[in-house]
Formats: sequence, C-alpha cells, structure tokens
Amino acid sequence: MSHTAQLMDGTSLAKRLVEETAAKAAEMARRTGTSPCLATVLVGEDPASVTYVRMKRARCAKAGIQSRHIALPATTTTAELIDTLAELSDDPDVHGILLQHPCGPHIDERAAFEAIAPEKDVDGVTMRSFAAMSFSLPGFASCTPGGIMRLLEEYNVDLAGKHAVVVGRSAILGKPVGMLLLARDATLTYCHSRTTDLSEIVREADVLVAAVGQPRLIRGEDIKPGAVVIDAGYNPGNVGDVDFDTALTRARLITPVPGGVGPMTIAVLLAQTVAAAANQLVLQHP
Repeated sequence: MSHTAQLMDGTSLAKRLVEETAAKAAEMARRTGTSPCLATVLVGEDPASVTYVRMKRARCAKAGIQSRHIALPATTTTAELIDTLAELSDDPDVHGILLQHPCGPHIDERAAFEAIAPEKDVDGVTMRSFAAMSFSLPGFASCTPGGIMRLLEEYNVDLAGKHAVVVGRSAILGKPVGMLLLARDATLTYCHSRTTDLSEIVREADVLVAAVGQPRLIRGEDIKPGAVVIDAGYNPGNVGDVDFDTALTRARLITPVPGGVGPMTIAVLLAQTVAAAANQLVLQHP
C-alpha cells in the first residue's frame, strides 16, 4: 500500500495570520491614531534582495502596516550603516527595523545587526533576540524559525521527547530554530557541512529541519518513516534542500517548496512588527 505525506500548507496558515495581524493593526490605529511602521534598509541593488524588500513592503500595505524604505548605495560603509540603523532605532515613529541581508562582503553584518534596538528587532537577528529564544524570555524570534514553530503547532506536532535534527547552523535559521525546538522539550541534534555520516543521523530524526541551502541534499530514502519534514531551503528552480518526491512517500508531514516555510516567514515578520508597535505605543497610550 503506497503512502503519501500530508502537506503542511504554509500559504493558508500565513494568510490567516496576516488577516489577524491586519485586524490588530487596524484596532491599534483606531485606538492610538498611529499605524505600525516597519523600516526596511537595503544596501546596494542585489536583484534578489530588491525583490524581497518589494514583496515585504507590498505585504505590509495589505496588513495595514506603514513601511519606510531606506535604500543605501553599495559603497555604504559599516559605520554609515550602523549610523542609519541607530537613527531608526531612536525614531519613535518607527516600530520595527528590517536590515535586508546579505549586505555585501565589505559590511560587518553582525555589527550592523547589533545597532538595531532589541525592541525593534522584528526580524530576530540580534544577539539579544537569540538569547531570548534560547532562554524562553520575551522577545522576537527569527522570522523563519518562528514560522516553522507556528507550522508545527498548526499541525499538532508533539515535540516532547522527539528527536529533532536540524541540518544547518546559520545565525538566523539553523541555530535559533534548534533553540526553539529545545524549548519545546525536543531532543536536539545539529548537523552541518562538516558533519560525518549525515545520512545516518537524518535517519534517526522524528522531526527534520533542512536549512542548509543545498538543493536536494536530503534524500528520501534517508527519511525515517512517519517523520515530520520541514524544508526551509530555497534554491533556484523552486527546489528545496529535501528531495521532495522521494520524501513524500516516507514522511508523515512535509512542507512543500514553495508554499511551506516561505509564506510563514513574512507573516511572522508582520505579526512581530505589530506586536513591537503595541509594546511601544502602550507607553504613550496606557
């Protein structure tokens, strides 16, 4: 008897989350006279980054969130970028800040991220935000990991005691999603480009998060039967990090690419922008 995994529909869940966010933004504007505002900062004119920022600004408009875009030349220095981010952090009319990355090899991205005030770090990229995720303290999650956790909740995935394997260790995806899974009582293994016997470890995963940026790195035959597979990779040609067709016959739940994790990332960004605005405006309108 053939088996086909259930798809985890990020598009529908994201739509619902954005609708809820829009309602909160409208109520906030009615009550305080202020709409949430997200500032996006882009260094240079990388085509993919330009497209991402344009898409995020369009989604902001649909959700009733104002957006302010700061386009900086490719020659911008780290010091100049830090100054821009510090000014936005001090601006009471801006509630959330998104630095589109990568910024270019000449920019110290970590230094730039740390110039963002934690209360406006709606993309969850600062060390303060990572600490909050690690210690289950109030703060903003990195958006893709936050979206992954909401998907797992939506599909009633019980993480307690399950072996979660994260393939990837980036500062804004692999590392933080591991911390969020650990906080839900999963037993956690991190894998990466130096991991030996990756296939053997993947075969033990009750929950697999692929976030390494290598197309079809994870083979279907290495998926544990009945596993939950979250493919956070996005490679040219709409291809994820998991060989979807073969994984489909072994997993219990799986995210498609596109239409799985991607829509959730932007939905969480918008939700966190409205939450940040609410936190800041309550001081002005108790």
